[in-house]
Amino acid sequence: MTKNLRISLIMVSATVVALFALVAFRGGDDDVPPAASVDERLVRPDSQKLNDVPRSSVTFVEFLDFECEACGAAFPLIEELRTEYGERVTFVVRNFPLHANSEGAASAAEAAARQGMFEEMYQRLFETQAEWAEKRTSQREVFFGYARDLGLDMGQFLAVYEDPATVAKIKRDKADGVALGVSSTPTFFLNGVKLEPRTSQDLVDSIEQALEE
Repeated sequence: MTKNLRISLIMVSATVVALFALVAFRGGDDDVPPAASVDERLVRPDSQKLNDVPRSSVTFVEFLDFECEACGAAFPLIEELRTEYGERVTFVVRNFPLHANSEGAASAAEAAARQGMFEEMYQRLFETQAEWAEKRTSQREVFFGYARDLGLDMGQFLAVYEDPATVAKIKRDKADGVALGVSSTPTFFLNGVKLEPRTSQDLVDSIEQALEE
C-alpha cells in the first residue's frame, strides 16, 4: 500500500464509518428474479464494471445508490482502491436505489454505459451529488445535462434512459442485492463474501488478504 493511500484512508475513514449504515432497506414490492447461485447474483453478464482484469482472482462488488450520502462519502475511498488495485482487482457496480432520484441516476449511468461511458457518468454523479441529491423534484434534466457534457449521443441516451428494460435491469440488481442480504448502501462483497468493514482500513486489509490467497 502506498503512502498516499494511507493518508487518504485517514482522511476519509471517519466519515465513511459514520455513514456506512445511514440508509437501510426495509423491503419492497420489486419482483425477485428466478433463483440463481450466489455468484450469478453477485455479477451478472451485463453487470457494469469499472475495470476488468481477465486473469484476476479477486472481484470487488459494491451495491450502491448514487443518491446515498454514505455512498458519496465512500466514493473517494473506492477511487483510491481502484488506483491502488485496479490492475489486480475487478471492481463491479450493482444498483440498489433507495431515494427519489436514485433510479433516474442509475438509468443515466446505464444509458451512458451503452456508449462506453459508464465510468465517466459514475464519477460525475458522485462528484456532483450535493447538487442534485435529496431533491423532491425530478433531476432528469440534470442527468441529461451531464450526458451532454460528456459528449454522448443524446438520441441514443434518451432511448436507453426511457427503455423499460433499463429500469428492469436496475430492479433486478436490487432484487439480487436483497437475495444476498443487502440491507443498506454501500454494501461490499469480495470474492462472494459480504464484508462488514468498521474502518476504511478493513477494506484494504480484506483486499490485501484476498490477493495473497
